[in-house]
Amino acid sequence: MISTTTFGLDPFLLDALKKIGLSLLIGILIGLERESWRSDKRIFAGVRTFTITCILGTTSAFLADYIGYGILLITTLFVAVSCLLLIHEVHLVENRSGFTSAVALFSTYLLGILVAEGFFQISLIIAVTITALLVEKKPLHTLAGSLSQRDIIDALQFIALAFILYPIVPDEPVYDVVSLKSVILIIILVSAVSFVSYVLLKKTGTKGGIPYSGFLGGLASSVASTISLSNISKEKPSLIEHVYVGALLTIISMVIRDLVIAFLIDTSGKMPLLMLPPFLIMSIATYLLVRSTEDIPDTDETIELKSPFAIVPALKFGALFTIILIVANIANSIGGPLGTYATAIGGIASSSAVTASMASLAIAGEISYITAAETAVLAGIISTISKPFYMKVTGADELFRKTIYYFVLVTVLGIVVFFGREYYLNTFKKLII
Repeated sequence: MISTTTFGLDPFLLDALKKIGLSLLIGILIGLERESWRSDKRIFAGVRTFTITCILGTTSAFLADYIGYGILLITTLFVAVSCLLLIHEVHLVENRSGFTSAVALFSTYLLGILVAEGFFQISLIIAVTITALLVEKKPLHTLAGSLSQRDIIDALQFIALAFILYPIVPDEPVYDVVSLKSVILIIILVSAVSFVSYVLLKKTGTKGGIPYSGFLGGLASSVASTISLSNISKEKPSLIEHVYVGALLTIISMVIRDLVIAFLIDTSGKMPLLMLPPFLIMSIATYLLVRSTEDIPDTDETIELKSPFAIVPALKFGALFTIILIVANIANSIGGPLGTYATAIGGIASSSAVTASMASLAIAGEISYITAAETAVLAGIISTISKPFYMKVTGADELFRKTIYYFVLVTVLGIVVFFGREYYLNTFKKLII
C-alpha cells in the first residue's frame, strides 16, 4: 500500500485537493446540464460558471476556519448578488420567465460549502438530485399540467399524513392489539406503489389505450380498475375486446402489487419468495391468454384512475387492513393456521390489504411465514375469481361471458400450484426455518 508521504503530500494539502476535486466534479455535473440548453437559447451561466461557483463555496468555507468567517460572508453576498443579476437578465433583458438557473447556481455554491465541511456523500446525493430535476424539466412540466387542483390537495394531505402525523403517533400498540404507527406506515407504502402507476397513467394518457391503462390501474387497485373497465364495456359495447384484455392484465398487476407490498413490509424476502410460485404461474397463464388474442384496433379511450393520495380511500384501506389484522390475529389464536386462512376472504375487497396484514403478523412473529404467504396467495386467488362477478354486476353481459372461462382457468392453475405447495416449500425450507 502506497502512503501519501511517498508523494510528499502533507495531510492538509491532500484534504484540500480532495475537496476541491469533488467540488470540480459537482460543478461540472450541474453545469453541463445548464450548458446543454445553449443550442436553444442564450445561456448566462454555463459549465464554467457553475464549476467556479462550487469551488468558490468550498474555498471560502475551507479558509473561514483560518482567516475568519468574513470571507464566507463576502463570497455568499457576491454569489447572491450574481444570482439576482442573473434573474434580472433573464426576465428583463431576455424577456423570459424562470428562476431555475439562479437557484441552481446558488445551490451549487452551497454544495461547495458542504464539501468543505466534509459532507461528501450528502453533497453528491443532492447534486445528482438537482441535476435529475433539471434534466427532467419537460416531463415534470407535463405531469404538473396534467394534475388537477384536487390531486394537489390530496398530495398535501398525504404529506401531512406521512411527515406530520406518522412521526408523532406513539409506537405502542392500542390495547396491545394494533399499532397505529404500523397502520399509517402501511398506508404510506401502498400509496407509494399506487403513485407509480398513477404517474405513468397521467403521463401517457390515452397513448396506451384501455389494456395499458387497465394494467396500470390494477397496480393501484385491481378491483377498482376492473369496475372502471366494466363500466366502459356497458357504455361502449364496441370496446369489449379492449376491456377484456385490460381486465386480464389486472391479474398480472395484482400479482406485482401484492409481491411488492409483501417485500416492502417483509424485507427479508421470505414471504414474497413463498408467494412467488402460484403467482408466477397465474401471471404466465394470463400473459399467454393476452398474447393469444387477435390484434385489436387502437382507441383513445382509457380508464379514470383516482389519486392514490386521496385521504378517504387511504383511510378506507387502513381500516380494512386493521380489521383483517385483528380478525387474523384472533382467528389464529383460536383456530391456528386454519383460522388465519379464513381471512383470505378479504381478497374480495382487497388482496393487497390481506397481504399487508399477513406480512405484518409474520414479521411480528404472530404467525409463520408459510401461513402468511399461503393466506396472501389465497386472497389473490379469491380476488381473481371475484373479478368476473364484478363485471357481471357493473358491465355488459357479453363481457362476463367472454371473461369468466379465462378467469376460472387462471384461478384453477393458481389453486393447483397452491395445493402442490409441498414440492416448492421443500426448496425454500432453509429460508423459512
